[in-house]
Amino acid sequence: MRLDLAPRGRILAARIGEHLSRFRGRGMEFDESRVYQPGDDQRNMDWRVTARAGTPHVKLFREERERPVWLLVDQGASMRFGTRVAFKSVIAAEAAALLGWAAVDRADRVGGLVFDEARHLERRPATRTAGLLPLLERLTEPAAAGERGHGSLAQAAAHLTRLVRPGSLVAVISDFAGVRPDARRWLAELTAGGELLLIMVHDPLEAAAPTPGRYPVTDGRRRGIMDLTGARNRNAYEERFAVRAQTLERLARLHRGHLLHLATNEPVGPALARGLRARSEPGAKSPFIRK
Repeated sequence: MRLDLAPRGRILAARIGEHLSRFRGRGMEFDESRVYQPGDDQRNMDWRVTARAGTPHVKLFREERERPVWLLVDQGASMRFGTRVAFKSVIAAEAAALLGWAAVDRADRVGGLVFDEARHLERRPATRTAGLLPLLERLTEPAAAGERGHGSLAQAAAHLTRLVRPGSLVAVISDFAGVRPDARRWLAELTAGGELLLIMVHDPLEAAAPTPGRYPVTDGRRRGIMDLTGARNRNAYEERFAVRAQTLERLARLHRGHLLHLATNEPVGPALARGLRARSEPGAKSPFIRK
């Protein structure tokens, strides 16, 4: 399994890496040959084309550039839920790790923001593993006393918009609980001049109501009973999730982002690989959009 993080647009970063830029120079990737002009470096003479054409030609190269990759990983209260295999927060952490290592493998600079309501850790993109490893370490640690976090995904994203530069890849990994149609501002700023991945993590129980009954529920502080005995309540339960998925789908289209879905009961790696391949398949439909 290999995750396809090849850029879908122009790369504007200035460091050397594995992505082809539009700047021409002495890089590692041959671009084309053209007729020699006064001032050209004679070390770049293309002798084969020169011999065939009868006029001097030189080789042109396209430089390879790094791309900053930002991972915005939600570990908030709604992510600490799961009925199949793992919590959503664990799936998000695994997805972040796989994306991060795939970016490192491409010689990209990786950084990001891991947050919940009590803590956050921010790292600017750095080469090799300098930016990635602190993020992965924080994903495995409990919160420390006195730390401050972000109360919502919107707050964390708004903070990140001040750091992201054009040409970046930003991957937002969350269940997007509470996402609103007016989340346009931070989405527009995150995707400006770069590429945006929206990775929605969900549990199967969120999309389809369980068998009819009355279920005890808690958010860790309060307790209550969820009544799913009647058809109206069951329909409303499923409609809430469908509306969330539809809202996210519309926002992704509006801001030219790519939406992926990860379920807690499915292997993360293959699902990520399929979703990333679909970036080159226009018109892909969300599995949660009702016709």
